Amino acid sequence: MINKVVKSIEEAIAGVRSDMIFMVGGFGLSGIPENCIAELSKKDIFSLTCISNNAGVDDFGLGLLLQRKQIKKMISSYVGENAEFERQMLSGELEVDLIPQGSLAERCRAGGSGIPAFFTPAGYGTEVAEGKEVREFNGKPHILESALTADFAFVKACKGDTAGNLIYKGTARNFNPLMAMAGKITVAEVEELVPAGELDPNQIHTPGIFVQRIIQGKKYEKRIEQRTVRKNQ
Repeated sequence: MINKVVKSIEEAIAGVRSDMIFMVGGFGLSGIPENCIAELSKKDIFSLTCISNNAGVDDFGLGLLLQRKQIKKMISSYVGENAEFERQMLSGELEVDLIPQGSLAERCRAGGSGIPAFFTPAGYGTEVAEGKEVREFNGKPHILESALTADFAFVKACKGDTAGNLIYKGTARNFNPLMAMAGKITVAEVEELVPAGELDPNQIHTPGIFVQRIIQGKKYEKRIEQRTVRKNQ
């Protein structure tokens, strides 16, 4: 069986260059590939297009790349927690393509499935539909959305094996499995790495065929993006 384990984070991201398209998994700050993002933020790579549901926060996640102005374009759904993102967008320094969350997920899934485009009613009648083909299905207008793929997809799982099979936990399943399918090179960092054959096949969310490199990550912070607690009575 093919062993896809790499020994260092440097080896995991080998081959990244300026002007590439990256997919970065996670939902908010849940299930983001922290180690890969931190290492990418140290590299002299710029003019990146980044596909991610969120844009991190100012000093964590994709916020680290935004601080160094490594990203020229963000393709995202929710970016409300990053002040630097807001500043760059409003000043025109950063190109932003905001996509309805379900459409973003399906565009990634379609890319990984070899489906070039699909019609959806989401976004019709808004700025999202500008310049896109519209067709009517069952009496309802739909817009044509193209699939998304990337040069690299960086994902995070709670558990994986040496063959690249992955299991996600909770919220981390929202975008990681879809993006893992759509990268030409998919790099998975995991909290726990086990020998091939130890994972229950019925529990695997991403089959190893979609993963080219896997590494056991270190020092996960697992931050809370918006901590909300009930006031004492």
